[in-house]
Amino acid sequence: MKKRRKICVVVTARPSYSRIKSALTAIEAHLSLELQLVIAGSALLDRYGNAADFIEKDGFKAATKVFMVLEGENPTTMAKTTGIGVMELTNVFYNLQPDAVVTIADRFETIATSIAAAYQNIPLVHIQGGEVTGSIDEKVRHANTKLADLHLVSSDDARDRVIKLGEEPRKVINTGCPSIDLVKQIENELELNFDPLQKYGGVGENIDWKKGYQIVMQHPVTTEFKSSRIHIEETLRAVHKSGLPTFWFWPNVDAGSDGTSNGIRAYRELNDPGNIHFFKNMEPLDFLRLLKFSKLLIGNSSVGIREASSLGLPVINIGNRQNRRLRAENVTDLPYSEMEILNGIQELYRRPLYTPSAIYGEGYSGKIIANILATTELSSSKTITY
Repeated sequence: MKKRRKICVVVTARPSYSRIKSALTAIEAHLSLELQLVIAGSALLDRYGNAADFIEKDGFKAATKVFMVLEGENPTTMAKTTGIGVMELTNVFYNLQPDAVVTIADRFETIATSIAAAYQNIPLVHIQGGEVTGSIDEKVRHANTKLADLHLVSSDDARDRVIKLGEEPRKVINTGCPSIDLVKQIENELELNFDPLQKYGGVGENIDWKKGYQIVMQHPVTTEFKSSRIHIEETLRAVHKSGLPTFWFWPNVDAGSDGTSNGIRAYRELNDPGNIHFFKNMEPLDFLRLLKFSKLLIGNSSVGIREASSLGLPVINIGNRQNRRLRAENVTDLPYSEMEILNGIQELYRRPLYTPSAIYGEGYSGKIIANILATTELSSSKTITY
């Protein structure tokens, strides 16, 4: 019997899990593959929603867990967290001896995965390279690309860009985005099949959401981290003044997240916004259900660019965090301005859905990725085609 390939996937943060969940399922089910799941970074921390709980509830078993996040949420702690990640993940890969390591997208911790694998001559697979955004994510994503040996990108636009970076065209494959697979799973549901307040608790008023609601997901921008509190206050005032029922999700662990979090806490205590309810996290499919039946998404999350595009959901994208990223017609870009955000809410909240877009895939990416990992030549050496 042919030996199964050991595929080590490192999940370092809450959003990374939804980006790879369908691929994890497909890898685990594939007869030629063995999944080695490593949960690390903020995915293990309660203050950021502890994605590990949802991962394990879904039936995935971690080969190991890596605690590597330093407190502080500033550029220095980001650099130190990454350094700890390199040291810890190097030992993990040495012990697991995988045939390939998978690093996901562009969060700052993912470069630790890439360095630890590449320096040990372990074939590195990068998911979602070739895209363009603002902040440190831009540098990290392209650095991951140059360290990686196989590139499984989410769009033709991203594939073209990775090839322009000098990567071999045959090693750059458009698989679509695995998060769209999850959207496909719930696309035919006709109503929200759970009560978010009862199931997930959260903090804030028991808002009357059943006649319509909006969602806010706003993270700090690492290159503008000193302004993160000012940025979040503009959005808070606009959403509060809108008076519309709102589910608001806690920020990621990036430089500036303390400013974002403190701004939310202070505003909540001083103004008691009766139309806003706050959550840390949800199971990926429940979050997508909540998104599907919402009226509007506000903030700067890539969810507005990816998943919302496949649902046709109107999105207000604030600031530079998703700068120049490939987007569908559902996205309206606005600055950090209370009045412009409020006007955008009033204009878009009752707007009909846009035509769903397939720019990030048709919903079969997980199986495509697993088949590629099972059949493609895996090598830690590469030819640059400049």
